[in-house]
Amino acid sequence: MRNEAIISALMRILVGLRIPLFAGAAAFALTSLMSAQSIAPAPVAQPAASSAVALADQKTADAKPADPNDADEDPVATIKTQVREVNVIFTVTDKHGRFKKDLKQDDLQILDDGKAPEQIRDFRSETDLPLRVGLLVDASNSIRDRFKFEQEAATEFLSSIVRPHQDLAFVIGFDSTPEVTQDFTNETEKLSNGIRMLRPGGGTALFDAVYYACRDKLMKHKDRTTVRRAIILISDGDDNQSHSTLSEAIEMAQRAEVIIYTISTSTSNTEDRGDKVLKKLADNTGGRAFSPFKIQDVSDAFREIEDELRSQYAVAYKPADFRADGHFRPIQILAQNNKKLFVRARRGYYAPVQQ
Repeated sequence: MRNEAIISALMRILVGLRIPLFAGAAAFALTSLMSAQSIAPAPVAQPAASSAVALADQKTADAKPADPNDADEDPVATIKTQVREVNVIFTVTDKHGRFKKDLKQDDLQILDDGKAPEQIRDFRSETDLPLRVGLLVDASNSIRDRFKFEQEAATEFLSSIVRPHQDLAFVIGFDSTPEVTQDFTNETEKLSNGIRMLRPGGGTALFDAVYYACRDKLMKHKDRTTVRRAIILISDGDDNQSHSTLSEAIEMAQRAEVIIYTISTSTSNTEDRGDKVLKKLADNTGGRAFSPFKIQDVSDAFREIEDELRSQYAVAYKPADFRADGHFRPIQILAQNNKKLFVRARRGYYAPVQQ
């Protein structure tokens, strides 16, 4: 009845305005609308925010009320901490280059960012760690003079150092780009074939090859146990085509915890710019740079690298005043009780960034 009264009032207004056609249409539309509402009222759509509030209210209503008997119990707090353990492989020699293999933890002083570690968690003489070795051979035009002999020496080196079921190695040749001629394997015949496949020619992208070997091969290879990662780099040290810089190559090696040993292919009897590049790569990663002037000295360099990889120490410690800020933290290891001993280790590491 109330709806009919509203319709009648509207009709009188429209007729008074002398719009009979519109009045009839309006009457029909209003009558239909009121009839539909009286049969099945349409639901009113709630805005998304209102729905979210309603859902939250429902969850609150469904929640279990607090038990007053729990008031005396202490709440359980979940504390997330980031524990950082630094692992360092290092070598100790006397002034004649002979390895010192009987040192104790107390014989050494370790400094991380200028401070003694909060805790030494492990210290041992590591002669049997599994090896992950990358052989990087410069195949550019600049190293043609004794390329074949270096291939043979490298083949002999990998055949003697890689142990079945324990060690893995890969071969990369590089000129203007790095090329994997043999991926990770412990089969010495496959490694030998990978070395024989190398052919000299092209420019030299030395830094790109080191960067790639560290980031895409050694760092991405997942190992279940502690391993010793090393690169044996055979090159004259000259780079003319890399996108990466020397500093970036060194940084990536430090991030991947890779020791770099370099064997210069230069036939000059004096240290040139390339030799200085190779020395910088080795010194900053805890390795060693060899400059064999005579061709037979190349084999001697490989033998010394093999001896060193089996004559190292490993220390694991928790740094003091550690901050996960991504900054470089220098490492120093000193033989504090014997000033005539020399310690070679990577120069530092980059702290992770807090997630």
